[in-house]
This record gives sequence, C-alpha cells and structure tokens, in this order.
Amino acid sequence: MTSTPKDRSYRSPAGIAGGVLLLALAAWLGGDALLRGTGRTPWLALAALLCVVPLVVAFTLRPAVWAGEERLLVRNPFRTITLPWGTVEHIRAGYSSEVLAAGKKYQLWAIPVSLRQRKRAGRRAARGAAEGLPLPTETPGKAPSDQAIDDLRELAERFADRGGAPAVRWAYEIVVPSAVGLLAFVILSVT
Repeated sequence: MTSTPKDRSYRSPAGIAGGVLLLALAAWLGGDALLRGTGRTPWLALAALLCVVPLVVAFTLRPAVWAGEERLLVRNPFRTITLPWGTVEHIRAGYSSEVLAAGKKYQLWAIPVSLRQRKRAGRRAARGAAEGLPLPTETPGKAPSDQAIDDLRELAERFADRGGAPAVRWAYEIVVPSAVGLLAFVILSVT
C-alpha cells in the first residue's frame, strides 16, 4: 500500500542527511576501490557495496510514517506496516516512538525521540512563561517528535471507527541484496 497525496508524512531530516552523506562516502570509497583496485579488491568492493548500500538506505532514507483518513502506514528499515485506525490502541513516545495495534508493538523509526529537544522545548516554555511571552512554536514546550506523536494520537481518536486488519510486508528489496552482498563478500574473503 502506498501513501496518498492527502496523507501527512513524518520523516527524520537528520536521518536523511546522514544517509546521503554515508551513501556519498560509500560511493567515493567503493568507487575508488572498483576503479583503482587490483586483484580481488574490485570484486570485494562490489560485494561490500552490494551489502552496505541497501542497509544504509534501510536505516536512514527508508523510514517514514504516513497518516491518512483510513490508516497509519509505517515504513521501517525491514518492514512496511499498514495499520487501519480501528486497530490502533495507543501511540506513545518515551525513549522511542511506538504504536500499539492489535496487541503488537511497532517502532516508528521515522519519528526519533530527542531528549535534548524535549529539554530545550521545556526550558523555552518555562522561560516564556516566566517572562509572559508567547512562544513561536505551535505547541509550547513540545519537541518536534512529541508534536508528531500528538498529531498521530489526534488522528487515531478521530478515525477510530475505521476498520480493517493490520498488514505487514517485509522489505525483500533491502534484505535480499544485502544478504547476497554479504555472502559474496564472505566467499571472496575466504577463497
């Protein structure tokens, strides 16, 4: 299932930036080994790239959460979980963001919790309250991840009557190339 244009999307800008930098580094180092390497080095570099690039994409660029009127769509590194709103029992953010649905717990990789941002937002709210100044943010004293969780909770309450069953799809497009690359790297290293 894919997202629709009306869906709200949540992603980690820091995760995306880190992923782009890691992919650029892998392209630079792997490309150098492929072009200038001798002997088995180009083959080892190719196998390593085949293993590492999908994993970098999985953990940095892939995570996303889409919330629409019908369902919550969670795309984590190795799975895509479709949760109709009627199955969502609770959405929370402690040290990580997670949704409880149909008796199972799913992590929301795209909404990372930052304790530093929480403290900063709390200090800003306290300072604003002491000085009697309005805060420029939507919700005073809320970190961006906490605001996203509040938005998702509101949607879960509003569309709680939407039925259906949760669906989980594994990301074979990530798992298979990484496994093949790892296997090729091990075989090339041992022989």
